[in-house]
Amino acid sequence: MLTRFLPEPGAGRILAVSTLVQTVGRGIWLTASALFLTRSVGLSVAQVGLGLTVTALVSLVASAPMGYLADRYGPRGTQLLGLLASAGFTGALIAVRSFPQFLAVGVATALSDAAFRGARGAVIAGAVPPDQRVRTRAYLRATTNVGISIGTVLAGVGLAADTRAAYVTLIGINAATLAVAALILIPMAPIPPVAGPGHGPRLIALRDRPFLAFTVLDGLMSMHFGLLNIALPLWIAQHTDAPRWLISVLLLVNTTVIVLFQVRASRGTEALTGAARAARRAGLAIGAACLLYAASGAGPTPVAVTLLVAGALVHVIGELWHSAAGWGISFGLAPAHAQGQYQGAYGMGMQLGGMLAPVLVTTLAVGWGAPGWLVLAVLFVLLGAAQPAVVRWAARSRPGQPAAEAVAVG
Repeated sequence: MLTRFLPEPGAGRILAVSTLVQTVGRGIWLTASALFLTRSVGLSVAQVGLGLTVTALVSLVASAPMGYLADRYGPRGTQLLGLLASAGFTGALIAVRSFPQFLAVGVATALSDAAFRGARGAVIAGAVPPDQRVRTRAYLRATTNVGISIGTVLAGVGLAADTRAAYVTLIGINAATLAVAALILIPMAPIPPVAGPGHGPRLIALRDRPFLAFTVLDGLMSMHFGLLNIALPLWIAQHTDAPRWLISVLLLVNTTVIVLFQVRASRGTEALTGAARAARRAGLAIGAACLLYAASGAGPTPVAVTLLVAGALVHVIGELWHSAAGWGISFGLAPAHAQGQYQGAYGMGMQLGGMLAPVLVTTLAVGWGAPGWLVLAVLFVLLGAAQPAVVRWAARSRPGQPAAEAVAVG
């Protein structure tokens, strides 16, 4: 059964198994980090929030430079070293006793994580045929959801104990998964570094205005992840007659659909034309989901539940298209010698969306109510609609880009 959710034997399968193991630890950290840092380390909520914000900013700034290093020194080795460094710094959290110590370890972890993430895209570009890159990313996203779900369950056992020993055990498991994920990569054939042009700027991704425009649009579109995780639970609890346990059901529906259908939804997005159209469809679907969510606040319980479930299903379809579109566009626009730094720059957009989402979606959806959901719907539709034009602009600026590809987008 497991092989049905893994790529064919080879580099793609090795990456998928490594991702599955690594994301088990990520699920543990996402679930247990706040309580570990407050109840076990003794930090205040404000200190935890500040520390996580600083580390997120460090990771954002370091993404493209770390991708550049992956291009120049070999992405497989960079990814492996990034995972091993993350394992060591994660384990060092056990010794943290103060905010300065937490900040130091957090910044170091953010840098190693940026190295791992910046190299991952270059590893896929170097080890997987071009027509299989988006499909491989789809498999990795499906396994990521499985891994995080497993980690969440494991973390729940430790949280139930609520002891120092339990939290330390969870952190130790997280560190171990990172180390094992690195070891799994060893059988993969080394990917030689790619020599860049001998002249001109090195971080060309940060000077590529069309690509940066796409990155910003895609990053803003990624704020929809905050709808399900942040806005919708608050909306259900404060503005609808739906039972609160429905929140867990909707999260389960989202995870299940991604695991089962992300690979299928990625079909046709390997080329820029299909990817740009998928981005437009994603905006329409997510906008429609916002309207369904808004309508759920005006009806009795059965109506509210029906609208929320329908909204979650439409939302996850948009999410599938959005993810696949981003992979196809980011791979398609990146020069062969700079896949690492371009994938790192692409990741910066997602991080930007993650930083803006909590404030924006709660203010609009929860604070403004139904009118706020309408504003979000229009925003996502416009973000999706703008991407084909931006991709067409970017495609025309690529040296050697086929003319038909450049003109047909949109």
